[in-house]
This record gives sequence, structure tokens and C-alpha cells, in this order.
Amino acid sequence: MRPLTDEETKTMFEKLSKYIGENVKLLVDRPDGTYCFRLHSDRVYYISEKLLKLATNISREKLVSVGTCFGKFTKTQKFRLHITALDFLAPYAKFKVWVKPGAEQSFLYGNHIMKSGLGRITENTAQYQGVVVYSMADVPLGFGVAAKSTQECRKVDPMSIVVFHQADIGEYIRNEDTLT
Repeated sequence: MRPLTDEETKTMFEKLSKYIGENVKLLVDRPDGTYCFRLHSDRVYYISEKLLKLATNISREKLVSVGTCFGKFTKTQKFRLHITALDFLAPYAKFKVWVKPGAEQSFLYGNHIMKSGLGRITENTAQYQGVVVYSMADVPLGFGVAAKSTQECRKVDPMSIVVFHQADIGEYIRNEDTLT
């Protein structure tokens, strides 16, 4: 495990700020201790410094994972968020989308959200803004990117895509072999 380089940190924080804005600093400076991001096998882990000190006793070759996996860097050095980061993104989300009960299952199978499945959307959501997707009972289901702004969503036909799927909690079952 090693600290992220300046370029990796910048790339990761830019991606996180698409979803939670300036609340990124609340992830690091928490009241229950100091947390940090560490890179291991191209994956970024969110870990308390207390746990990090304990993990230094384990060799890199034997260490599988420690902390919460936030995402991974691709071969082209782009950062891709994993669904395991949802528990930390949801409380700080700036822009939210609620889906109707009938569209929940479709989203959890990895499909985009259509206008007909849209329950509510946060005001002033811009096009291509990162959004956290909730059920109507306020349970976080995943996250995506707004395909249309809030104003455009009011005028489009029911079969047009309003949120592009990025990750959902159904991935825990679909990709259980590759999630670490």
C-alpha cells in the first residue's frame, strides 16, 4: 500500500467532486478520526490511519485489501468508482434522483433510468452531473450521471434516458468474484 501521487489524488478527487462537491474534505477530516486514501493493486482504499498502522505489519504480497475500496485506476489512469463507495457518497450527495418502485429492479440489473421510471430529481441538476440514485423509500441504490438537466427532464418523452447507469447495489451479486 502506498499513498496516492499528486496526479492520482487530483484525478480521484475530481471524480468524487462530481458526486459530492466540496464535501470531499469531510471524507478525510472526520470527527471519529483521520482517514486517508491508499493505493494497492490499482485500487484505492479508504482507511482510518489507526487501521493503516496495523496493516503495515502485513507484507504487500500477502495483503488482499484493507479498508473500503472506493474505486480503481484503469490502464489509461482514469478513475472508476466502485459500488463499495456508495455508503460514503450517499450522505454527502449534492444531486439525487429517486426512482419509482417499478424501475428499481431495472436499475439494479444495470439498466439506465428512463423518464417513465423517474420519481423525483434534485432541483438545478446539470446535464452530465454525477447523481446518487435512491428508491422512493430513501434507500441508496447506486449512482450514475444525469443524461438531462432538471429542466429538460420535465419536457422529454417517457422513453428517453434521464440517468446513465454507473454502479448499483446489484453488482454485489453480479460481480461478487471481482469485488475486493
